[in-house]
Amino acid sequence: MTFDVQAVRARFPALNQDNCPVFFDNPAGTQVPQDVIDAVRNYYIYMNANSGGAFATSRRNDAMVRAVREHMADFLNAPSADEIVFGPNMTTLNFSLSRALAKTLQPGDEIVLTRMDHDANVAPWLRIAEDFNLTVRWTDIHTTDCTLDRDSLEAALTDRTKVVATVHASNAVGTINPVAQIAQMAHAAGALYVVDAVQSAPHIPIDVQAIGCDFLLCSAYKFFGPHIGVMWGRYELLAELPVYKVRPSKNKPPYRWETGTPSFETIAGVGGALAYLESLGQAYGAAYAGEFPGYTGRRLTLKTAMAAVGNYERDLAVHLIEMLQRVPGVHIAGITDRARCAERVPTVVFTKEGYTPLAVAEALAQQDIYVWDGNYYAQEIMERLGHGEHGMVRVGLAHYNTHDEIDRLEAALRAL
Repeated sequence: MTFDVQAVRARFPALNQDNCPVFFDNPAGTQVPQDVIDAVRNYYIYMNANSGGAFATSRRNDAMVRAVREHMADFLNAPSADEIVFGPNMTTLNFSLSRALAKTLQPGDEIVLTRMDHDANVAPWLRIAEDFNLTVRWTDIHTTDCTLDRDSLEAALTDRTKVVATVHASNAVGTINPVAQIAQMAHAAGALYVVDAVQSAPHIPIDVQAIGCDFLLCSAYKFFGPHIGVMWGRYELLAELPVYKVRPSKNKPPYRWETGTPSFETIAGVGGALAYLESLGQAYGAAYAGEFPGYTGRRLTLKTAMAAVGNYERDLAVHLIEMLQRVPGVHIAGITDRARCAERVPTVVFTKEGYTPLAVAEALAQQDIYVWDGNYYAQEIMERLGHGEHGMVRVGLAHYNTHDEIDRLEAALRAL
């Protein structure tokens, strides 16, 4: 079936306002469908209680959390729902993970990071390196197309490497990294592999078993849900690592990682977001079922949903990039070759001659076109590209954006 973007947009209340703005700020947070709003509302009406009580609202709450864990496990193709950990956001979860792993490391052990990553997958590792006398080795990028320098990665791996941390898809330049290959390289060196999938989750199918990583983190508010983070980890690691926790909490996964009362209402919202994505698979996914042999049921439906989303977004990304290349004075960083569009998500950064990124963003905002400027916490890659001071303009597409909105952006840029 043809992807019906207007039918999709009808499910997002924010996209049906009078004088609706153009939301190109999606890498920082997407809009939410009515499914999410209803799920949060229903939580407050029917199950607003803490966990573990003998009464009805508490039991409904616990059943909801369990159901959403199972749904999230299907989304990531995790072996068990007990491997799904909820937390305030990806950054907080990664700091918890880094602190737990630090307790297992020795002075002189090494951590491999990349110049491509969001600081949420850099700062937690730099901090434990400082606190525990560990060594950090950096993997560089090719500045011509903003792809990972695999030779640099291979050179960084030694017999002292204990952790390799990379992004799945860059939140700045959109590059999709070869995470399955990186997992093999990390494990061959005897290291654990941690993947930041915050920017890949809204755009492409994710399978933690196919990737072969040890931990994978993402944020629901980047895939059309509420503000909450999710971490998947191998069960044996979640069970054994010396995580920081309060004494009365259960000492088994996933509970030992969820210190304090979780944000139950936003967990309910995650269920709404996943139900929405599942409905996309039911509507548009049949054509992609052959791409996922061995998947069945809800796992297959979710994978085909993301395949349908990705297919539509690639057309948008080609339009966006080719449009920007036509606008005088615009310079794009990252993959621009139409034939390589599958190697990136639809997040594009650029500069405009004669204007700071902030000036461009402000001018576009005056015309109700929302884009980001700066470094978006991707500090290392902005500095590597020579834009450490002002950053770049970022346009991030989602499956509810349209070709007409890209044309509107072109007109606004030409009017500068």
